[in-house]
Amino acid sequence: MPNFDNLRKQAKRYLRWHRDRYYPVAAEIRAELPRFQNLTDAQILDAQFKLGDAQELVARRLGYESWRALKSGASAMRVNEEPVQAKPVLTTTEAVLYVSNLPRACDYFVTKLGFEIEFTYGEPPFYGLVKRDRARLCLRLVCEPVFVGNIREREQLLSGALTVDTAAEIKALFREFQSTGADFFQKLKTEPWGARNFIVKDPDGNLLLFAGPGDQEAIRRGE
Repeated sequence: MPNFDNLRKQAKRYLRWHRDRYYPVAAEIRAELPRFQNLTDAQILDAQFKLGDAQELVARRLGYESWRALKSGASAMRVNEEPVQAKPVLTTTEAVLYVSNLPRACDYFVTKLGFEIEFTYGEPPFYGLVKRDRARLCLRLVCEPVFVGNIREREQLLSGALTVDTAAEIKALFREFQSTGADFFQKLKTEPWGARNFIVKDPDGNLLLFAGPGDQEAIRRGE
């Protein structure tokens, strides 16, 4: 039988994390509780979140529909039976960019690349998250060089890769960034395997690949 003291402690921990605005818990809440699935991290942390919500979260992570179902289902198990474990699901991935000036980095991503600031953290801020559509990038302040010399440009070391679904979108995105004055490390081109992509360089030298499928006519023209 599951140890309900431990399950209750888990629920209280989720409740505390929400109250303390611990951002990683927002992704877990959104993934498990349907009423939160269309909210941003900030909206989830601003929303009302009670102990009952936290208990439901624990239950759903274990494969039960509700806290009551968890309790009644567990009570029917044999003493030596293991509790049902839900298969872990990766809900999101976020690249981490190291920057030497967080306000400057945020301004670049907003004004040049069309992102929005989800949040910044610290006094003064040393960590932040920017997003555009389903793309999310973490910005982490560092006070000394992360890479030696120009190795990133020499080896074309990417800090992140972001994709769109169609050839029209990648061309439109490239034109948008041209109009805002973004710094291109590589302009739009067609790769031998057919993908079309370009690389943007931020003020700290982070290289970001933007990629999409190529159209057959452009491939035939060698564009």
